[in-house]
Amino acid sequence: MSPTKKDRKVQSNFGNSFPRDGATRLGAAGFAVAISEALHREFDGNSSAVKSIAALTNANERAAKNWYDGRNGPSGEFLIVLCRCSDQVLETVLMLCGRGDLVAAKKLEDAKGKLQEMLNLIDQIQTGGSRPI
Repeated sequence: MSPTKKDRKVQSNFGNSFPRDGATRLGAAGFAVAISEALHREFDGNSSAVKSIAALTNANERAAKNWYDGRNGPSGEFLIVLCRCSDQVLETVLMLCGRGDLVAAKKLEDAKGKLQEMLNLIDQIQTGGSRPI
């Protein structure tokens, strides 16, 4: 049976493509460094930061040390867990994705929550229902 003239022989060169918007590829090393910097911002005050990261993510301590030192980046599974327990890692991932607008929205929601807590405390003090601080 011979092909009909309507059969597609060549794939078209036009169509939808992903926008590049001038962004260059980050690469594995850049990703590892960005996550490492976020972990340092989140855990630098902790004397056993690597152990804390390993415990929070249920990851091997050696892997957590490599993330903390910027040698390797976490796999997708561990990245999700890190985003759950670290605001700094979440914000870094959103910024790497080009979603700074979501970072701003998250910070605004966090500020609203803190402000609401303060207003509730002021109301308690004004009504005489003080609680120990």
